Amino acid sequence: MRKLNSLLLIGLLSVGLFSSCSDDNNNSGPDVEITPTTPVPTSTTLSGAITSSVTLTKDKTWTLDGFVYVTNNSTLTIQPGTRIVSRRANAGVLVITRGSKIDAKGTASEPIVFTSAESSPVAGDLGGVVVAGSAPWNGNHAQMEGISDANYNKFGGTVSNDNSGFLQYIRIEYAGKTANPNDEVNGLSMYGVGSGTTVDHIQVTRGLDDGFEFFGGTFNAKYLIAYNCADDDFDFDDGYRGNLQYLISFKDPAFTDTKSSGDFSNNLEWDNMSASSKGYATTPITHARISNLTAIGPNNVTSSVLANYGFGARFRRGSEFEIVNSVFLGNQLASLSIESTEGAAAYTAGTSVFKNNVIHSIAASPFNIGSDVTNGLTAAQIQTLATGLQILTNPADANLTDPFNVAAPNLMPKSGSSLLTGASFTGNFTTANGFETTPTFRGAMGTTNWTSGWAVFNK
Repeated sequence: MRKLNSLLLIGLLSVGLFSSCSDDNNNSGPDVEITPTTPVPTSTTLSGAITSSVTLTKDKTWTLDGFVYVTNNSTLTIQPGTRIVSRRANAGVLVITRGSKIDAKGTASEPIVFTSAESSPVAGDLGGVVVAGSAPWNGNHAQMEGISDANYNKFGGTVSNDNSGFLQYIRIEYAGKTANPNDEVNGLSMYGVGSGTTVDHIQVTRGLDDGFEFFGGTFNAKYLIAYNCADDDFDFDDGYRGNLQYLISFKDPAFTDTKSSGDFSNNLEWDNMSASSKGYATTPITHARISNLTAIGPNNVTSSVLANYGFGARFRRGSEFEIVNSVFLGNQLASLSIESTEGAAAYTAGTSVFKNNVIHSIAASPFNIGSDVTNGLTAAQIQTLATGLQILTNPADANLTDPFNVAAPNLMPKSGSSLLTGASFTGNFTTANGFETTPTFRGAMGTTNWTSGWAVFNK
């Protein structure tokens, strides 16, 4: 009986304690505390393998020390507002291995931030974020790039709707760890990630390699920003087949990837198979669908534009594509380049489409045909098949607010801009495929700046 009375007393004290907490904030409502559903690590430095589910809380700054692998079908939960840093000497790479999950749900007011811990940060201080799943891919890569440990570098499978978790309202800054010569980790790498995964509101800033690279998989994504990254902003490989909407690609004229000759820094780059010996037509074929992209090239705005700036969109090695309602401005070379016979055949057949877009390039022709295209497709035919196309001779005619300001780009259309109207959503670009059919604008922005509150520029 005494034990029961003690338990009742504890219960009453608990009720009184919670009541008093609420009474302290009558003007604004009760405080809402986020209670971790999994244990919190005892050390704020993370290294090696994480073998059970854990939560990173926003009241601490967490440090990635080298490669950190989430394994054993575990879930890494990251609270909104959490800051995760990396030291240059042993740049951290977070790897969500196949079968495990990430639950990183930031908010517009409390984004999750991966960044450098250095007082003077540079690209490569952080490795990057890598997520592996069990969705289909075409076998082009047998293992994940930059990850040599055979215990953790496998990806892909047969589960199209595989779920690797949530990535929402996240900034990834100063990524690009050099794992091997000419082999850096990207800002966000997705390997065989399935359509059950939620991906939206991600910004990759000042990465040494690609901003985003998707190797196979079937997931969809919205509201992605690649800002001042050295290599390609969006790179698709290994049979990635997903639907993407509201994308920003912004290039710093003075920052490119110089690791090899001919490896241009592009806004977009597609590949299916890396080597023709494997067969460019190997399925599944890389086939991303994009609507509402704004891709900003260097535009010769200064004399310091580097020589290896490339194309707005470069389609190589058998890849297929669909891009609609989008804007390409200031591309140093052509806005659209098709560089394989298989890719040219897909475009001629209408499997690949480039429709309802506004383009401007520094190059004499906004279209390019690769030397390996042998089916007779010409630059003039590319233009003819690109229905709804608007070619600008002056990028100012797009009527964007301040599109080439490296420190503070403003991609909002001005009042009266033709980009505020004219969007079309037909065929594969419907709500059934994850696209919004209500926006009337072309490009990433309409009348609402969806970067406000969580995205950061001037880096």
